[in-house]
Amino acid sequence: EVCTMINKKYGEFLPSMESAEHLVAQVEGLASNIDLLKAAIENEVQQDLSTAVAEFTELKQQLERDTLILSVLKKLQEFDAAIQESSSPLLKEQYLTAAQQLEQARSNLRSLESRRGFELKVLKVLSRELMVQTQNIIYHLGEEWQKLVVWKLPPSKGSSSLEAAVLSELHLHTVPLQDEDIAVLQALAVLGELHYKLKPFGQLLLQYILKPLILHSSLEPVPEEQPHVFILRFRSQGLAMDEASPMEVFAKIKLVFEVLHKCLLNVPLEQPGGGRVTLAELLGELIWEELSDCLIHNCLVNSIPTNSSKLEQYKEVIKSTEEFEKALKQMQFLKKDTTALLRYARNVSSHFANKKCQDVIMAARSLMTSEIHNTVKITPDSRTALLELPDPASGVHSPSSPLDDGTVAVGSESRLSPFTLGLPSCRISCSVQQLLELAYHTLQEATTSTDVCCVQLFDCVRNIFQLFCEVVPTYHRENLQKLPQLAAIHHNNCMYISHHLLTLGHQFRYRSTSMLSDGAATFVDLVPGFRRLGTECFLAQMRVQKGEILERLSSARNFSNMDDEKNYRAAKKAIKQVLHQLRRLGLVWQDVLPVNVYCKAMGTLLNTALAEIVTRIAALEDISAGYADRLYSLCGIMAEEGPQVFTPLLEEDKNKKYQEEVPVYVKKWMTFKQLMIILQANLQEIVDQWADGKGPLAEEFSAAEVRSLIRALFQNTERRAAALAKIK
Repeated sequence: EVCTMINKKYGEFLPSMESAEHLVAQVEGLASNIDLLKAAIENEVQQDLSTAVAEFTELKQQLERDTLILSVLKKLQEFDAAIQESSSPLLKEQYLTAAQQLEQARSNLRSLESRRGFELKVLKVLSRELMVQTQNIIYHLGEEWQKLVVWKLPPSKGSSSLEAAVLSELHLHTVPLQDEDIAVLQALAVLGELHYKLKPFGQLLLQYILKPLILHSSLEPVPEEQPHVFILRFRSQGLAMDEASPMEVFAKIKLVFEVLHKCLLNVPLEQPGGGRVTLAELLGELIWEELSDCLIHNCLVNSIPTNSSKLEQYKEVIKSTEEFEKALKQMQFLKKDTTALLRYARNVSSHFANKKCQDVIMAARSLMTSEIHNTVKITPDSRTALLELPDPASGVHSPSSPLDDGTVAVGSESRLSPFTLGLPSCRISCSVQQLLELAYHTLQEATTSTDVCCVQLFDCVRNIFQLFCEVVPTYHRENLQKLPQLAAIHHNNCMYISHHLLTLGHQFRYRSTSMLSDGAATFVDLVPGFRRLGTECFLAQMRVQKGEILERLSSARNFSNMDDEKNYRAAKKAIKQVLHQLRRLGLVWQDVLPVNVYCKAMGTLLNTALAEIVTRIAALEDISAGYADRLYSLCGIMAEEGPQVFTPLLEEDKNKKYQEEVPVYVKKWMTFKQLMIILQANLQEIVDQWADGKGPLAEEFSAAEVRSLIRALFQNTERRAAALAKIK
């Protein structure tokens, strides 16, 4: 059974093996054929294929060169044709056709020049030919433009004066506008030359027409239409003292643009880059910025109100500006919705504040640099520049009424005099009074303005006072140093300003709903600076006067050796000079300084002189009887004439009161009087005056000083020794 199975399996396997052997034989034959074919390809076909590819590449490159040459030749042919075709229309004055052909030629030339690696020397020649032809047509178009737009200008060019404007004329030979005229304009646009024609036209329009109409209110445009020409002339209505309103200026300029739009600017033109545009748009782009600047700075600026009550009326100007711009947009002169001109007009509140502040500062500076010596008398009951204060207790924000008896109610019972905290009588500069009035009026203006404007005006008033502290001491420095009267007036000015600054902000607290009403608006912080400014100036003048007094007394030769006639005359002259100086000061400060300041100042200077005399005499070591008499005589001059320098008031009889009060203002007066007593007293009288250190002499001199004077006045005797022993 096993053998049978093996034989069966062998019988089944044998055909498969024979089939596989046959298949192997076929594969081996096929591989042999492939090897033969491969060898044939490598030896024959590959070589032929490489040759074919090389030939194809060469033919392709040749085709590309031929195509490029053909393209270049075609462009050259088109360029030549365009140049040729532009000559004939030019001769027939068909400028638009000629321009279009030249533009086509320029396009072809650009295409040729843009090809890299392919440069022809002929291109330079062609470029020159195109430039010549282009300049030729531009020249003819320029002549045609000059026929369309004719300017007749005055001999003296370059001026926007009234005289030049009256002599200027613009002739537009475009009535009606012919197709030939439009063709000229379109040809200029095609060649890109329209800008170069409109730019000088716009500048002449600004210089001889538009700007003169803005600057000269008496100038009016006079349009005149004739057959085939429209003439724009100007006439002056005489000398106009007032500046023209913006409405009038806008109307004149609008009339000019309407004429230009009707006769010239409404022509639609094709742009070289594509799209349509009118001459009005092109001209607007060239001149609008300069025109609007001129309108702002020479028209709208001048129309800004100087008073907040007139701001409401300015709405007419804003409306007129809007209508003016709307008209220009309808004529296509403007494209923007809102220009700088309209923005300026609408921002009137800010401009009003800026202009008001500028005017106020300029007026204030003018007052600060005016003469100080022009004065006005201020008294406690002066009401100059003061506004009525409202009554805070009433709860009603309205001015309170003064009581019939001239007093002001405080609470329910107490009453204050109207002169309480009042400024004493003195003289101040008229300019300072006007400066305070300016400040009050500006703050009054602020109370009726918008919040932003109110803040600006309040800051402006603060700037006025800060500017005063910088300008006045600098500008008037030399006079303030040299002239005592001006120093006194400046002192009064500063005190007058500081007096008002105490209540300046408070006075407007109930007059506004703006920032002034919240108590933040105050000037109190400026008060110490003004007081210091006035005080330092006057004290500097006092130091100068003290120096002069001491210098004059230095020529008295220390009051020594008065037995010598020369020394006596020198001392007497020095005292006379000091008294003369004091009298002169008394007169220049008379009715200028407040009485209390006057008396203190004169008392201080007289005290300086007396203190120096006392010091010099007390230092003497030997005084004979005759010497003492002469010293007494000199001191008598001072004692008699010194009080007479106190003349604070113009009325002579009223000055006696202050002359009698000299001891109040002159600290060394009683010392000086005691010195005079010593010079004429005997030893017993001096001892009596001393009274064991309790007498009037002891109040003015020390024991050492009295003993020194006794030794100088009396000879060394037992009586002198006894007297000296009692002075302790």
